Amino acid sequence: MTTNERRQEYRTLFKQNVKNRLLVDKVVRIVVFSCVIIALIPLCSILVEVFKNGISAMSYEFLTTVPGAVGSGEGGIGPAIQGTLIIIGLSSLIGIPIGVMSGIYLSEYGDNKLARSVRFFNDVFMEFPSIVLGIFAFLVIVLVLGHFSVWAGAFALSLIMFPIVARTTEESLKMVPITYREAGTALGLKKWVITFRIVITAAKSGMITGILLSVSRIGGETAPLIMTILGSSQFFRSMDVPMDALPLNIYKLSQLPYESAQLQGWGSALVLIIIILGINLSVRYYFANKTINGVLGKLIKQGVLNKK
Repeated sequence: MTTNERRQEYRTLFKQNVKNRLLVDKVVRIVVFSCVIIALIPLCSILVEVFKNGISAMSYEFLTTVPGAVGSGEGGIGPAIQGTLIIIGLSSLIGIPIGVMSGIYLSEYGDNKLARSVRFFNDVFMEFPSIVLGIFAFLVIVLVLGHFSVWAGAFALSLIMFPIVARTTEESLKMVPITYREAGTALGLKKWVITFRIVITAAKSGMITGILLSVSRIGGETAPLIMTILGSSQFFRSMDVPMDALPLNIYKLSQLPYESAQLQGWGSALVLIIIILGINLSVRYYFANKTINGVLGKLIKQGVLNKK
């Protein structure tokens, strides 16, 4: 076989290979987009249904006042909104630091028996039904103290929260190239400095996604709150007394046979969606803006850009 014939054969094989790869690429694209559309249809349907049924309940009185008499259609969900914000904030203060530190340990120091055990129990916690964790918090806090409390609810939700944060933190840190760590070691930096100043900075986006995912998860949990904070018709008074929250409020209103209660339930669901969406968007905007401003500040400091 001559050289020209070999070249012609190679060209033919190359064209066939490219054609096959392009065909596979198109098929995969179609499958992926189809899956996205299939996933979006029920999500959009739920959002439209909640908005359509809940928007008519929106008013200043509905958002700021205490609940009225059962079936009267009067009053609002002010204590539930306040309670939701308090319980999410307190649970985050407990669950996020534990989850982040666990994820850092598993990723950077996790090649030992202790880390394998932590990873195993972390996976077990992620698979637990939320009602089981609510019962656990009821047994160790509510029964011991003798009363329902905000602390018990925050403890139960933090048990749901920290495994999610730990797993996403670990996976995000593992995605950072090993060359980043090697570069820090070559500069003589200590291990903890490399981890907190280089690796975490590079993995920040994935860690934030995991934290927001966990916040969204606990924001709609009802079962643990029934076992821990019970519910209340009054605004927040103390950490050691029952408190209301939007998931509890939605659950109670959905059980009532009154049309006005059903309407308030739809309104509560819409408010809960808006709160979770607002937390996600505000956190992402803050960190995105902080990153952009930090990059621009460095470029201005180095004289690459004009301050004006």
